Amino acid sequence: MIPFLSVLFLAQAIGLGSASPTQSKPRATTLYDYIVVGSGPAGIITASRLSQNSAKNVLLLEGGGPSYYVTGGTERPAWLAGTNLSRVDVPGLYLSIFSNPSSMTCGSNVNAFGGCTIGGSSAINAGLFFEPPVSDFDTYFPTGWKHSDLVPSISRLYQTQPSSNNPSADQVRYLQSGYSAAKNWLVTRAGYTETDINANSAQKTKVFGHPVYDYNNAQRGGPVISYMQTALKRTNFHLQSGALVQRVLRSGSTATGVVAIVNGVTTTYSLSATGRVILSGGALRSPELLMKSGIGDPAVLTRLQQANKLGGLPSSSWINNTAVGAALFDNPNTFIELSGPSVQSYVYSYDNPIPADAALYLQHRDGPYSFASEISVFWDTVKRTDGSLAGMQGTIGSAGYNGYQNSSTVTLNIYGTSGLKSSGKVVLDSNFVPGPSGVYYSNPQDSLDIATFIHGIFAALPGSGLTPLNLAQSSSIADIQKYITTYSPYAEGQVNHWSSSCRFGTCVDTNTTVIGMKNLHVVDGSIVAPLTVNPQFGIMVAAERAWELITKLG
Repeated sequence: MIPFLSVLFLAQAIGLGSASPTQSKPRATTLYDYIVVGSGPAGIITASRLSQNSAKNVLLLEGGGPSYYVTGGTERPAWLAGTNLSRVDVPGLYLSIFSNPSSMTCGSNVNAFGGCTIGGSSAINAGLFFEPPVSDFDTYFPTGWKHSDLVPSISRLYQTQPSSNNPSADQVRYLQSGYSAAKNWLVTRAGYTETDINANSAQKTKVFGHPVYDYNNAQRGGPVISYMQTALKRTNFHLQSGALVQRVLRSGSTATGVVAIVNGVTTTYSLSATGRVILSGGALRSPELLMKSGIGDPAVLTRLQQANKLGGLPSSSWINNTAVGAALFDNPNTFIELSGPSVQSYVYSYDNPIPADAALYLQHRDGPYSFASEISVFWDTVKRTDGSLAGMQGTIGSAGYNGYQNSSTVTLNIYGTSGLKSSGKVVLDSNFVPGPSGVYYSNPQDSLDIATFIHGIFAALPGSGLTPLNLAQSSSIADIQKYITTYSPYAEGQVNHWSSSCRFGTCVDTNTTVIGMKNLHVVDGSIVAPLTVNPQFGIMVAAERAWELITKLG
């Protein structure tokens, strides 16, 4: 990690141009109108929008270091040497983050896998960019956050953030044998409709199509490339990396600044008289910071006080709220290995890509390395006896996994999504590091719903040319339910789509203000209810909406 990242600008070409420092280091002696903690998608969008007001001094703090080449990122395999690309910039290197070590993950700072770097998890995930259906906002979000309230936010996001379901520069769709096989299974035999996923975002019942990625010129995109590069040109926007925030300073219900560790030195960043702190560290870290700021479950605050982790804040100043860190959600997932004679699997390589494919990408931004490994996506719902719905999502990757990696195997990943009943909470371990607890299948209804969904799509497998390898096609619902709730390399894994740990009405109000505080906000996945789709799009929309609301507060 580097203690400070100078401002770096995006050069427009087929790739990203050389980066150069153009701004001085943010000063701890400066008073800031907005301090945003965490440079993930929500933090970048919120800070960028707030800095549009040139009269406001905005500081964006990031505990990690560089990621994309434009941020100073230099992690990369040898075949990228001499280019203006880091490993982050190349979509086809996405899966390598799970097998090739990186300083961009959270390491010992969080007891879960995630991105702790400029861009947060948007710098290490697949970049899937799915607009949630209208029903998600109208069913699971409060007044002021319904779909009609969010239309301007969604519009701004589309205007600012490029995306594509066919990112290769030559507009050729690569690695399509798995897509074709899945289409034959789901569309021809199971009654799904092939559709343009985001053009028809309201449709999430029996739909199938090509994944949408938030890429730009066949390189990883996201808010670092779209929003941040514009913000960095403003003199009132300041980015400080390598600044790991420890807690929010407050006087009663008023936040006065934050304390961070910068290059091993404890540093205080202070607010102006009318300033605001916005926590955007993600659904695990933001609750942690609230707890360490004396806001949370009193039993947890007592532990922190006994360990001298509250900065001397007396118990009389605590804001006791057991909703902080509660109701944490992640998608329970199951891998199903599918094999068929028409399928040709493709394994991406970090160090040794197929030379022709490396050349395609480096010379033209074409080929398999222009996108992450997902080749198809589909949705449906399960209707319960009481009429309520549980959302289901499937994505199919380009290769097999673990014990099933022959040349004719691909991996289906099944998620349970919106409407699930299970949730856990954010807990601090003996070293006061945050992590998830009790998230998956705490309510048996969820495993029944997911097993019912899998059983239904398996019924259309005969004659499709696809055979499941790790779970028999003839499995009963009870067999499937047992399989998905028994830990194995294929079941009960973490998807790391953390959300919902600081919910509206109990942890924050509808202005995103922390309950009990006047000028402290949470804007990230913590406030986003479980969605029918991957949460990244929804988190970005939440940041756009939060900017509108926070600005109105003055």
